[in-house]
Amino acid sequence: MIVVDTGPLYAVADTNDAHHLDCVLAFEQATEPLVVPISVVVETSFLIERCLGAPAEAAFLSSLAPSDVEVEQLLRPDLDRMAELVSVYGDLPLGTVDASVVAVAERLGATTLLTIDRRHFSVVRPRHTNAFTLVP
Repeated sequence: MIVVDTGPLYAVADTNDAHHLDCVLAFEQATEPLVVPISVVVETSFLIERCLGAPAEAAFLSSLAPSDVEVEQLLRPDLDRMAELVSVYGDLPLGTVDASVVAVAERLGATTLLTIDRRHFSVVRPRHTNAFTLVP
């Protein structure tokens, strides 16, 4: 299982993004199920609407339903863990959405993240593994 962060989703939507091709390939070549925390969907939608407009935002949302991407809700234990992560990594700062990616990955036992955010996710130490594998 691979937990997906905001960056790759945005990069796929924005053909001018520096990471566009790498992220398109990462999605196409993924052999494990893809899971997107609902917080990532919200953040990605916001960024797409702000930078690319409402039609691109609608296209992004429409693309999720027929895809193999599973949208994962946040549970109360996730919120508790997110608060802990935001506090522990306050110097980064980690932030709510990145903390949700970690919390969901921990709960589901996922060790791979699809992200372009090497800065945050290479520093965070998850509970269930020594470090995350980051792709692309």
